[in-house]
Amino acid sequence: MVAAQDSSGAASRVAVVGAGIVGVCAALYLQRDGHQVTLIDRQEPGQGTSYGNAAIISGTGVMPVATPGILADVPGMLLDPLGPLAIRWQYLPRLAPWLLRFVAASKSSRVEEISRALAALLAEARPAFKTLLDAAGAPEMIVERGLLAASATEAGLKSVEKKRKLLERRGIAVERLTIEEARQMEPGLSRDLVGVHYYPDNAHTIQNYRLVTLLAEDFVKNGGHLQRGNVVGYDVGAAGPKSVKLEEGTSVDCDAVVLAAGAWSKEAGRALGAAQPLDTEIGYHLTLPDPALELRRPVSSAEGGFICTPLEDGLRIAGTVELGKLGMAPNWERLKILRENAARILPELNFEGASRWQGFRPSMPDSLPVIGPSPSLPNTYFAFGHGHLGLTFGAITGRLIADLAAGRPPTVDVTPFRADRF
Repeated sequence: MVAAQDSSGAASRVAVVGAGIVGVCAALYLQRDGHQVTLIDRQEPGQGTSYGNAAIISGTGVMPVATPGILADVPGMLLDPLGPLAIRWQYLPRLAPWLLRFVAASKSSRVEEISRALAALLAEARPAFKTLLDAAGAPEMIVERGLLAASATEAGLKSVEKKRKLLERRGIAVERLTIEEARQMEPGLSRDLVGVHYYPDNAHTIQNYRLVTLLAEDFVKNGGHLQRGNVVGYDVGAAGPKSVKLEEGTSVDCDAVVLAAGAWSKEAGRALGAAQPLDTEIGYHLTLPDPALELRRPVSSAEGGFICTPLEDGLRIAGTVELGKLGMAPNWERLKILRENAARILPELNFEGASRWQGFRPSMPDSLPVIGPSPSLPNTYFAFGHGHLGLTFGAITGRLIADLAAGRPPTVDVTPFRADRF
């Protein structure tokens, strides 16, 4: 892979496609190396999936979605459209190849490999954010107070204890609390919980959308260019992409391209030299403007697959996994279940005035993002497929892309995330 510089050795013109958290962070880190960067998206920065995530900067996200025994759960995913992990049955024929790889990734040995790769990214995730937020004068955007995992049933408690073993193998701290100890930390927790675990290494942002827009503003302040437009193709020469073509008939000239378009990266990835088994998780959230209780830290549900996160403008309840087609209409019935389950662990919640949202997470079958060079095109880099951890891995992904573009050894081994691993 040739470093992203022109023939004179000067910094190059880099086009970053996708202005979510990953693309914005990649643009900033490339800019710090002196590149002339254009950030391209059909929307304003942060208005896609980055707008509605759970606002978590995870310190524990080393567990892939597919774990041993997942194959036996697939029929239930099809039969229960409101479950925490569900499949739109209409999409099953198209999803089948992805599901085969998903099940293959659930082998015990593979789960260990995946968790080690994710742990390596996690170790660098917050330091990479600190660099960007300190430069933008906004270190207060990320708060480090840990996370409480609440179990309302014995089955939920058992699942957390199973996860705990893997976390401890990766050197991640987990503390089992009594209900009263947990309620001293968060008095709004139900007294009827079966168990609570504390993950001190987790953090969260006080407002995920504002985090992206603030970083995008810093990018522009330092000379970066935002280009609104729908990307329809690339002009590729022997040295790699020469321009990014927009639907409006215009183009952005460049010496290198970074693809960070989230769930919309599949077709573009094929055009840039690598067909990826990327598919879509449909995510949902409720945001309560006046939740009637104050949380100091996020609280997750062991059974429900969601997280309640305190934001500066209310309380976000986000999560669950629904596998379906990109652009598929929402199933708002899922929010009723989200609401009921949230009330089980936080019974005083006030849902009046709640706003709802649906978005599309870019999901790889092995729960590992694609980070690295195109296997066939020079000066082309991939940064997508982060699943539930797009916000968490946004800054470290951006830093790794800048390392690769500069020809520097990346600070994390990117071999597990290579585009041609399938």
